[in-house]
Amino acid sequence: MSHSGQLPLAVTMGDPAGCGPQITLRAWQALAKEDAAPPFYVIADPALFGDAAEIIASPGDAASLFARKLPVVPLSSPLPAFETGVPNPELAPAILESIDKAMADSFAEKAGGVVTNPISKAVLYSAGFKHPGHTEYLADLSKKETGRTTPPVMMLVGGGLRVSLATIHVPLMRVLDHLTPSALEHVIRVTAAAMERDFGLSTPRIGLTGLNPHAGESGTIGLEERDIINPVAGRLRAEGINVSDARPGDTIFAEALDGRFDAVIAMTHDQGLIPVKTLDIWGGVNTTLGLPVIRTSPDHGTAYDAAAENKARPDSLIAAIRLASKMAAERALHDG
Repeated sequence: MSHSGQLPLAVTMGDPAGCGPQITLRAWQALAKEDAAPPFYVIADPALFGDAAEIIASPGDAASLFARKLPVVPLSSPLPAFETGVPNPELAPAILESIDKAMADSFAEKAGGVVTNPISKAVLYSAGFKHPGHTEYLADLSKKETGRTTPPVMMLVGGGLRVSLATIHVPLMRVLDHLTPSALEHVIRVTAAAMERDFGLSTPRIGLTGLNPHAGESGTIGLEERDIINPVAGRLRAEGINVSDARPGDTIFAEALDGRFDAVIAMTHDQGLIPVKTLDIWGGVNTTLGLPVIRTSPDHGTAYDAAAENKARPDSLIAAIRLASKMAAERALHDG
């Protein structure tokens, strides 16, 4: 796949005390050797990357430089002193500045999408961050830009699977507070639209897991399939969306790998993430569907311990960059 003419991707710095700088440098070192690699630039303090970095005046300069140097759009000021592997709240303003600039570049069509390096919510919270997490912050930036509120949908891609989540970071005892018909319908609609626009599938086939063992087994092991999941699926099928009724969670992922479904929507966080991470612990990608810009991210956290030992692996970031580039190309074709 050629990437000529495609806008470069904006990669955020992430938490500089974590794995972000190491995996960004290693991702560039790997991709710069490829003739058709998706070009990217990182928004960060150039000092993080030593002689490999070259400051660019604008994102448009990234592609011509990429094979020789890591393009860097600098932050407004150098980072304060910090120790790799040690969380530091003083880094929070710079972390957020990098995210803000990456999103602004994508809104302005200077970047083809945003690839976010891992952040620590605890670090940001200690500095007054008010959002539940990274994704919610991006959604808020999107709302400020567009004036529209569209709750984003989390999808994990890896190991041959695409898995959206109907509920995310909620305790199991509170899943039913969030698994409402309207919320599930939203996740299905956003997933189906993204499969067409960003993954190039004209008639995507979406499978739904059940919430209960054996998908409730006709109501003998739970009623949520009968009362919530299947009625929503039936209404959307009547509109032309190819979505299944609830299927047993212990077999649906094998069905997807066999080609029956293009994407699966899991009812809970671990139900969806366990198969993806089992199949591809290093190369999984977290992508956010429903935003006006493309966003992908490595499917792991800040990895402070690995960063401290200078052993952070770039596999997931490389996969996130490749996926964002493919999604950008598909979106451009779809939108004409």
